[in-house]
Amino acid sequence: MSANVTQPTTLPEAQLGPAERLLDLVLNASAHLWHNRPGLDVGGVWHPRKGAKKKLGGAPVEPGLFVPSAAVLYGKLLDIYLLNSTLFAHFASYALKETEWRDLKVACAALLLCQTRAGQPIKDEGGAVAFHEDDLRAVGEAMLLFYDRKSTRMMTPKGVLRVAELLETPEIAALNRAAGFGDPAAKGAPLGRWPKAATQWLRLREANPQMLLGLVKAGYKETIKNLARKIGYKPDTQAFFEILGWKQKQSKGGHRGVGLDDLKLDKRGRFDDLSEAEICETIVTQRLSFKEVVGRLPKDVGLTPAIMAALLPSLSDRDLRVMTPTLEELGLMADPEIRVRWEAAIEASTDQRSLHVAKNVKSAALRDKLEEAADHAVKKAASEASADDVHVMFLIDKSGSMEGAIEQSKEALGRILAGFALERVHVACFDTMGTVLRPKAASRAAVQHMLGGIKAGGGTIHGAAVRALSASGVRIPSGHRLLVVVVGDEAGEAGTALAAVFTECGYAPGALAMLVNVSAVRGQTIRDCARALGVGLAEISIEQFDDPYQVPRVIRALLDTPAAWGGGGRTTAWVEKVMAVPILQLPAGA
Repeated sequence: MSANVTQPTTLPEAQLGPAERLLDLVLNASAHLWHNRPGLDVGGVWHPRKGAKKKLGGAPVEPGLFVPSAAVLYGKLLDIYLLNSTLFAHFASYALKETEWRDLKVACAALLLCQTRAGQPIKDEGGAVAFHEDDLRAVGEAMLLFYDRKSTRMMTPKGVLRVAELLETPEIAALNRAAGFGDPAAKGAPLGRWPKAATQWLRLREANPQMLLGLVKAGYKETIKNLARKIGYKPDTQAFFEILGWKQKQSKGGHRGVGLDDLKLDKRGRFDDLSEAEICETIVTQRLSFKEVVGRLPKDVGLTPAIMAALLPSLSDRDLRVMTPTLEELGLMADPEIRVRWEAAIEASTDQRSLHVAKNVKSAALRDKLEEAADHAVKKAASEASADDVHVMFLIDKSGSMEGAIEQSKEALGRILAGFALERVHVACFDTMGTVLRPKAASRAAVQHMLGGIKAGGGTIHGAAVRALSASGVRIPSGHRLLVVVVGDEAGEAGTALAAVFTECGYAPGALAMLVNVSAVRGQTIRDCARALGVGLAEISIEQFDDPYQVPRVIRALLDTPAAWGGGGRTTAWVEKVMAVPILQLPAGA
């Protein structure tokens, strides 16, 4: 163990610029805000209550918004907005159009809808209006109203309602008041332009009944009712109530004028009087979705193979992957047509949730295919990052200080390494000696096999891994970029010594990244090395890779961090991609 072990001395938060804060948020803010099951609050971190170990402890929390995570994420977004509101507007637009990170979309829209830049007139010295300030509240409105048919990236009804739920949370309202958003003496939380945007959202769907009907069929009927109640929505026609199956009665004030007489409610009762064949026929003729059907099935019939087969056209690729255990239990995976559709869903995977699903299937073959879906997700992320000119060097600390932490390093690497083309990824582990590792294939299984024999022990010299890769013939072609990712606790030789090894071996990293995995005390080798080389450093907590949605996000951001050959100190090339996304505009007529 080297003597260069110190307490962490990372750059103080106050010295981080908005671009660095934004990159840090994307790399280290995987926590979900809303959970549909009971959980435990363990030091501000949500854990599922079911199956939790007794030693975990923590306070029980009910399903719904997990406030500690919401306050942390919103606080980080608020800091970025206050430092650079234009960057934040681009980032919010990027989050909506380029990601499927639903909680982030909600938080960004909430902040924009209530912040103070709302197109106010700016007067000259003579009192005349010289110009109008940028209206960033309109960007928040545009996030709610953005529509792209069949897209999974626009706001769902649940997302629109959650914007208000987030803003009304006392901890979030306190952050907004402290930032000067809203009247500090007001009793209610500052909602800004949310009521207007939500009303327009409903008005657009009432004017387009097929859109409203589609949302009802997708299972959002009660959410839309709750949204309408919250803003006191007054529809133009009673067709709005009819599609929702929403019976009306006169209010105490007697001011209701729509939906009181001759309502033809679209009631969808149970299937208790129908046979299995009749239920299947109803599903096909009415094009019912899984959510519409599952709660209406008779107890003596239940979800049968025939009913499930009839529902398959309504399921998305993600639904098919998640429901693999159900399809297996019903024997439907043996059906050639269903199997082809399922295989296509595996190929289209954009997250690693299938790794959790794989634990609940009995067939080893299905388990392997679900793990393939995780590989497809990271490969797609790497491909979308336009990384053809990026080589990635992974240096894995297996020294004695990693005792108790090395298995977590292996699991994280198993999830991330499969995303990179074999000819552009170079891996070595090290203690005082470096050992080059080569996966047999670009898959999670191959990576796990490659890492299987690694055990913690010995001293720590990061440069030994770099020299081992150089001796094995690894060269970075001229004009290509190099990202070096170190996995461990940073406790090793002096950072200047490691920087000298890179130069000696002819490597010029465009950026360094640290997957921080500390079992005892953290060192400072990589941070000092980045400073000596004059390149940027991205830090990622190893726990981030527990989130099946986070790994593809991290890959996209990391592959955009290295500057061109020769370094230059940039970690913000990914932010340049964010800035290239046009700021959202309100649709015509909104």
